[in-house]
Amino acid sequence: MTAWIDVCAVSDIVPDTGVCALLGDEQVAVFRFGDNEVYAISNFDPCGEANVLSRGIVGSIGERKVVASPLYKQHFDLRSGECLEAPEKSVRAYPVRLTGERIEIAAN
Repeated sequence: MTAWIDVCAVSDIVPDTGVCALLGDEQVAVFRFGDNEVYAISNFDPCGEANVLSRGIVGSIGERKVVASPLYKQHFDLRSGECLEAPEKSVRAYPVRLTGERIEIAAN
């Protein structure tokens, strides 16, 4: 059974931007893409070695929804956490869902 943690209201995030949430001791970047699509990946940029991905620029490359790191501009797939330029630098993707107007992230 998956435990879900309430993070924030979807309206707390401006469309096509991200915020950082703390799950235990892990920083998670939570993104709102358009009006009601939400994604969550690790906030830690392994290329720049800093917790900054929530501040990146959200967009698309082909069919992939991505965030560009604000440091060295690598693109991370919002669904999988894959780093498009250097797959060995991929980050964790978290299961995320909307429950009514609330964003929830799977705890495990």
